[in-house]
Amino acid sequence: MTETESDVINGAVLEQQVQFTLVELSRACRADVEQVVLLVDEGVLEPQGVGRRRWHFAGSTLHRARAVLRLTRELELSVSGAALVLDLLDEIRSLKQRLTRLSPH
Repeated sequence: MTETESDVINGAVLEQQVQFTLVELSRACRADVEQVVLLVDEGVLEPQGVGRRRWHFAGSTLHRARAVLRLTRELELSVSGAALVLDLLDEIRSLKQRLTRLSPH
């Protein structure tokens, strides 16, 4: 295995173990804290903990937060519109996986 392949594998494992605070997630997304709070308010992200100071987010949240923020910036979608796009993409991915499992090889 090359060094690059090893890095990708380790990164995927770490993503499951990492947790972000609100401030850490906003920095990782290059967004304002209030932008991340809006994602929570819209139901796009689901933090654990009660109150902003105690919120923490799973490492997998980073990908979703970045994707929604990118859609809002680049395509000028509302947060709820960007969330809908991600939900639909997740559903398409899930359906493709089901088709792959069900189709004869």
